[in-house]
Amino acid sequence: MIEYYKNAVFENYVTFSGRARRSEYWYFVLANSLLFFIFFILMATFSEFGVDAESVFIVLFVLYALAMVLPMLALISRRLHDINKSGWYYLIRFIPLIGPIWFLILMCTEGDYGPNNYGQDPKLNYDEIEEIGIEKNY
Repeated sequence: MIEYYKNAVFENYVTFSGRARRSEYWYFVLANSLLFFIFFILMATFSEFGVDAESVFIVLFVLYALAMVLPMLALISRRLHDINKSGWYYLIRFIPLIGPIWFLILMCTEGDYGPNNYGQDPKLNYDEIEEIGIEKNY
């Protein structure tokens, strides 16, 4: 999980090209959710004890949330590329009622097998396939 998070945040910070597997997307979402939950727990804990550090955690939370906007958009774009859709399909999410459901279905859909318009299949290690003698049919 940590490797997918580091890959999305540090290596592919604003990389909108290429493809991302379902696991890369969902592990990033899980790691982000855990970090947001930790920020929330820390803010609640410090406010219960009357410590004035709550505002510091709020500022850190907002800075972290703003820093994660671009990596999340880039990852969503790469995830949509994996199912051979444009990154602009993200705007489906803003259609009332049906949009979030449709977007969730898109994020859960398995990626295209083999290369598509946006690059090579991230699930396959083509070097291993060539070594064991499996013929590529694409």
